[in-house]
Amino acid sequence: MILEQFFKMAKEVIIRLSDVAVFQPEDEGGKLSYKNAQQVLSGVELTVEEGEMVYLIGKVGSGKSSLMKTLYAELPLLEGDGEVVGYDLRKLRRRDIPYLRRSMGIVFQDYQLLRDRNVYENLRFVMRATGWKSEADIAARIEELLSLVGLRNKEYKMPHELSGGEQQRLVIARALVNNPKVILADEPTGNLDPKSANDIMVLFGEIVARGCSVVMATHNIQLVDKYPARTLMFRKGKVQEVDIKAALGRA
Repeated sequence: MILEQFFKMAKEVIIRLSDVAVFQPEDEGGKLSYKNAQQVLSGVELTVEEGEMVYLIGKVGSGKSSLMKTLYAELPLLEGDGEVVGYDLRKLRRRDIPYLRRSMGIVFQDYQLLRDRNVYENLRFVMRATGWKSEADIAARIEELLSLVGLRNKEYKMPHELSGGEQQRLVIARALVNNPKVILADEPTGNLDPKSANDIMVLFGEIVARGCSVVMATHNIQLVDKYPARTLMFRKGKVQEVDIKAALGRA
């Protein structure tokens, strides 16, 4: 009975990094070279389970974005062991990278929306590109996503007609199209006013409650304090888990 309860409680590991080093390549005439690459991080240990929220905090240039890029294979993993949504980052073939990224959602600070297409077509474009065929299925999924992120009845709005917070919610809807196991969010509230930033955090809470993990890089310590979760500090090339309450002197 105890073993049965254990297996019911066991959660899938979405990200596992062991003794990972992260390198930033040099730009040699438009080509990236790792011959004299700069080591940004070393000895990174990280495990993220399903339905878990994890913050990455630290100064600009401390390696947060570089680690994110390693997780979605924009930067190759050259040292250590890493597995993300079942893909071994050391053995990952170039042709497998799109499939890795379909198993995750990526949210950027600068939105990267298609400016010449409305809300509906921004989502439809991604869905068609990732294998969705049926227009009825596409329409049903878009309606579900827009309801989740609070953009119902705005499917015909152009991106420039949306507020910053609404644009970021559209980006999150786009990241959720293929039911990812994890969302990687790099400074998702960096361009938002406090109310919109709070709305995004509430939305992330709902997403985590549904079982999707969120790994979020941020400079906004006030948000981390208000919505506490596991927090990793990036400092001097190392990554260490910290108690944010203690770090703020309120433990």
